[in-house]
Amino acid sequence: MKIEKYFDHDVMSVHLKEKLKPCVKRGMPGNWQFEELKFNILKSNDLVEIYEDFIEEVNANNKGFIEMEREGSTIFQIGKYRIVVTRPPFSNCWEITAVRPVKKLELKEYKMSEKLKKRIAEQAEGILIAGSPGMGKSTFASALAEYYSEHGKIVKTVEAPRDLQLNDKIVQYSLKDNSEEIHDVLLLSRPDYTIFDEIRNYKDFELFSDLRLSGIGLAGVVHATTPIDAIQRFIGKTELGIIPHIIDTVIFIKNGGVEKVLALEMTVKVPSGMTEDDLARPIVVVKDFETEKLEYEIYSYGEETVVVPVKGLEKEKKIAAHELAAKQIEKYLAEYKVKARLISDNKAEIYVPSKFIAEIIGKGGKNIDKLEKEIGIKLEVKEY
Repeated sequence: MKIEKYFDHDVMSVHLKEKLKPCVKRGMPGNWQFEELKFNILKSNDLVEIYEDFIEEVNANNKGFIEMEREGSTIFQIGKYRIVVTRPPFSNCWEITAVRPVKKLELKEYKMSEKLKKRIAEQAEGILIAGSPGMGKSTFASALAEYYSEHGKIVKTVEAPRDLQLNDKIVQYSLKDNSEEIHDVLLLSRPDYTIFDEIRNYKDFELFSDLRLSGIGLAGVVHATTPIDAIQRFIGKTELGIIPHIIDTVIFIKNGGVEKVLALEMTVKVPSGMTEDDLARPIVVVKDFETEKLEYEIYSYGEETVVVPVKGLEKEKKIAAHELAAKQIEKYLAEYKVKARLISDNKAEIYVPSKFIAEIIGKGGKNIDKLEKEIGIKLEVKEY
């Protein structure tokens, strides 16, 4: 095709716009440069010729098709190239963007812990593959689809456009505007896993949720700048209480690799930072998958759904507990006018007027030993 002259071995995408020279993104996901090529400035006729070349290629090549066509835009998938053409009146001028995968990876080539590998193989059935544009989400989704296919699973994909590069065992469905058809076909054919690339609008989120609740294993690709943003995109589109039943694992992709993994579960408890027992409520807890450390809590607060980062709250809660314990020690030893400070969970310093030190310690430490047993922590006596 005419556009292929702009693709060198390391070019990810080509960007053509009338009245400008051709430009490319060169490099790998997360590590690329935008470069202007040494070609002539493009005219509208040049882009029209390239567009007509795509039409001829589709008519002559069974590996090419028009994925979507509207008055001002056309999306082609021709071999490994995903091509978006816009024109007036949708855009103010002709523009062509062509993207191709720079490298195809197998799942085993990604750096993942044994724990994550086991989760993917045995348990994860509601996966979100998240990341910023161009970070390698679809490459990971392709590797995941082929991994399941190679391990004897029936795998389908739902795409708009169909640009994942997959083996012949995997059937790729076009989403377009026919979500009801996709819904019916998948529920009747019952694949083991479906790769949803990618979830964009309200109908997509609704379809993803419905398919997951029907028992189909799903991996969805979604744009998000942080791992928690991927989960937040479901808030308001489905009931809070069923989010953990839809998503159990969030795999965040950055610079072509797995950067972070989150796990979700539902529980009933008092939100972190609150102390009253009657404030207990259903909470979606979001943990770091590898360390199992709590990172976020999602719950209803009044009429709002809030996402609260827990990092730092546990430390604040611990400090508050230490302060409360110090006050209890001071109250217990009020007759000696002591000041207390906890230096760990099981040790406190007590500052005592010099005239009371001997009485508190007692002969051979008898009194202080008794106090420590009664209070339940080690006491270090200091003068003030």
